[in-house]
Amino acid sequence: MADELHHWSSAGYRRKRYWQRFRRNRRGYFSLVIFLLLFVTSGFAELISNDAPLVVHYQGRFYFPVFVSYPETVFGGDFETETDYKDPYFRKLIEGPGNYVIFPPVQHSYNSINFYINAPLPSPPTRENLLGTDDRGRDVLARLIYGFRLSVLFGLVLTLAGSFFGILVGSVQGFFGGRVDLIVQRLIEIWSAMPELYLLIIFASLFQPSIFLLFLLLSLFSWMGLSDYVRAEFLRGRNMEYVKAARALGVSNIAIMWRHLLPNSMTPVITFLPFRVSASILALTSLDFLGLGVPPSTPSLGELLAEGKNNIDAWWLSMSSFFVLVLTLVLLIFIGEALRDTFDPRKGESIGE
Repeated sequence: MADELHHWSSAGYRRKRYWQRFRRNRRGYFSLVIFLLLFVTSGFAELISNDAPLVVHYQGRFYFPVFVSYPETVFGGDFETETDYKDPYFRKLIEGPGNYVIFPPVQHSYNSINFYINAPLPSPPTRENLLGTDDRGRDVLARLIYGFRLSVLFGLVLTLAGSFFGILVGSVQGFFGGRVDLIVQRLIEIWSAMPELYLLIIFASLFQPSIFLLFLLLSLFSWMGLSDYVRAEFLRGRNMEYVKAARALGVSNIAIMWRHLLPNSMTPVITFLPFRVSASILALTSLDFLGLGVPPSTPSLGELLAEGKNNIDAWWLSMSSFFVLVLTLVLLIFIGEALRDTFDPRKGESIGE
């Protein structure tokens, strides 16, 4: 019991020390704060950018269209279809004492089309569309908000999946070594020689494009880079004295790998996480730019870049999406550099000094 308490107290002390080291790197720390602020804010995209009102007060009752779809008949209309809250006809229906509508800050969703534009599409920035519209009349700012959330979520999920399989394969290779390591390493070399882009093109022509299909295909290759680092850490740690002592005490291989080797092998995994997230986001954006990614109606940074390429005069399309993409990647790179310096014993004590 005393040994276990000592283990947890020492682990807590190390985590606190690593956090203090990370905070000394001001660039990485503020990049993490800004990135988390943007990501958490985009998580409430439906409440920030939506063509449905947050609240409608009509004839003494409250309605919440952002969560529930209401037909026109609820507000005195003639049809059972969903209410178009930006239609002047709807505005006339709710005009009256005590009635009011509260819209989100951006009164457009990622797929809503502005039918009241008096300019050719794509239209330039206006007071109603702060960053203009694309070639279909959809608000660029709304698509950036939703596209940023989709890209970050995709990058995080793909990174977690790749890290899981990379840790699993690398730990098995490094712990058992010998013939197991040799066979698995040859299989990895064969699998890594597969043309990933050609496979994506083939599957995109055979199946309906979807975010799940894209995630499945990319996750088949995203784990191989990390497995080499985990394998090297396990190969180095398998001959340590504490591992030999655990084997002498009859501890199972799984327990040794999980309880002893894995915690001491997580440094390269944690260090490379931001870089792998940025690589996943860049892969999604590149495939969307080439037309091999998510369906066309899905908000995507790559699709906005492709629309900017097809409409050179519409500078707001390419500049806005390029700025969001570069800002995201730069923040993740700064976070990754700070993590790398945090876990480097040669640099950890001198960070920020």
